[in-house]
Amino acid sequence: MPSEPNSSRPRSLGRVLGLDVGSKRIGVAISDPLGITAQGLETIQRQNKRLDFEQLQKVVRDYEVTEIVVGYPLRMSGAEGIQAEKMQRFAEDLRQRFPLPVHLWDERLSSAQANRVLRETEMSIARRGQVVDQMAAVLILQSWMDARSSR
Repeated sequence: MPSEPNSSRPRSLGRVLGLDVGSKRIGVAISDPLGITAQGLETIQRQNKRLDFEQLQKVVRDYEVTEIVVGYPLRMSGAEGIQAEKMQRFAEDLRQRFPLPVHLWDERLSSAQANRVLRETEMSIARRGQVVDQMAAVLILQSWMDARSSR
């Protein structure tokens, strides 16, 4: 189940990591220290679980991450499918690896929205393909932070 941003506790200073996890790549975004804006980081090309988590560990350490948001791919109906189950397992692996809150956040349409935003730029099709996962991670993280701040 996607977690709701929790506004009942004071917002701690620290960066939030946003992830758009796919089978080949992990789109990565990071918040500013106040948790207001999201910007993209280098996309991780997936290799295997150990190496993927080593790369994530480096980002968590370098940016002093205090929370992680993982895109949760629900079906358009809102139902969970195989991909949602995979993300639940991925989020649990993150919780085991990092002593941080890990949130699942509805990512429906984030990749389509990322593609739409990128189509409006002068960027080449090849370059758009390289940054679409990063843009999707930014959109996931930004929507989570916006929802948290509006509560």
